[in-house]
Amino acid sequence: MSTTWAACAAMGRKGDEWMEFWGYSRPDGSVGVRNHVLILPATRNVNYICHRIALAVPGVTTFYTTGEYGRTGGDRKRLARFLTGIARNPNVANVLLIGMPHGYGYPEFQTDALAAEIARSGKRLEVLNVDRCGGLEGTVTRGIRLARELVREATAMRREAAPLSKLTIGMKCGDSDATSGLAGNPALGRAVDRLIDAGGTALFSETLELIGAEQTLVQRAKTPEVARRLLRLIAKWEARAASIGEDIRTINPIPENIAAGITTLEEKSLGAVEKTGTRELSGVLDYCERPGEPGLWLMDAWMSSYSLLPSFAAAGAQIVLYQLGGNELPPEDAPLSANDPGLVAPLLTISGNPRTAKAAGDYLDVSTGGVLLGTETLDAAGEHILEEIVRAANGRATRGETMRYPEPFEVFFEGPFI
Repeated sequence: MSTTWAACAAMGRKGDEWMEFWGYSRPDGSVGVRNHVLILPATRNVNYICHRIALAVPGVTTFYTTGEYGRTGGDRKRLARFLTGIARNPNVANVLLIGMPHGYGYPEFQTDALAAEIARSGKRLEVLNVDRCGGLEGTVTRGIRLARELVREATAMRREAAPLSKLTIGMKCGDSDATSGLAGNPALGRAVDRLIDAGGTALFSETLELIGAEQTLVQRAKTPEVARRLLRLIAKWEARAASIGEDIRTINPIPENIAAGITTLEEKSLGAVEKTGTRELSGVLDYCERPGEPGLWLMDAWMSSYSLLPSFAAAGAQIVLYQLGGNELPPEDAPLSANDPGLVAPLLTISGNPRTAKAAGDYLDVSTGGVLLGTETLDAAGEHILEEIVRAANGRATRGETMRYPEPFEVFFEGPFI
């Protein structure tokens, strides 16, 4: 069953329940909420070529990948997993992979290796190597021709009804303040519970911001091994910080958190964990690793929104959410620290702080500030968030998508850089 965008944007509600969305069915059984044609650079050397192609062909998406030189083998694998994960994301319809000559550079970034992983998605994949196209200009010319063909193919695809069990979200909180733990994150947690009860999947991260609240997740772990792995991760990062003479608690909370009233890392963590809801913790993932089944999953990564939000997309999230405190922001027309760095996954920005809603309303997709004002319950706020998630899944542009601004992104490297 297919439908037009205008029709599907108004659908998704069954009685009083948001039980389905309208998306693009993919060969691997996943469902996209966007329909990107991705021009993917295999290495930093071909960023310029990908940029030239994207400038010439409306309807394509690309980004500047970071450098792989001097990285450890583990970090090279992380970057390769990031690149192939973005290409495999359900929001990507077709992929044009651009690479250097065969045998050039590290094996992880050879087009054959990347293409083999992307091909697991079953979507159309075209590959161009600079040496086989007659150099830079020849690659640009052939790339433009192929990209135009891929766009025409993608625009012929139509949305179909899909259950919420096909939806994966990634979520982070930032600029945390007292409202984060009292309203914003608990409201998001209510929405997460609803999604998981419907068979969907939710990803969260910021491993170091679980310190002091880890036992609440240990008690919810699906198996003893999941609990042990969670505790091992936290111990690993605390030990690594200590090995270079750093105390995590002097780095986090950050100055903005302290200015907004948060006093300790433990206090910040107890508020942050509220966004995970109350359902069991299904497992722990490596950076950009995809979950093997629905449920709630922890991805091991750091706090930066420029790294975390696109890494959720690389792990298969179709929508990413940023729950914002923001009490330290300027009182009027405040710029936010993250606009839309999901690359191929739209970003929904949420805040439970009424002051932030007033100061940065043009950036917010959802305000749950009514919880603190006494005009909305946490359950109602969670329902509101879920409704907005489904509306975005149906095709309505998020606030971030209405701005033509290429947000930078970062890859979470463990190092050392050699």
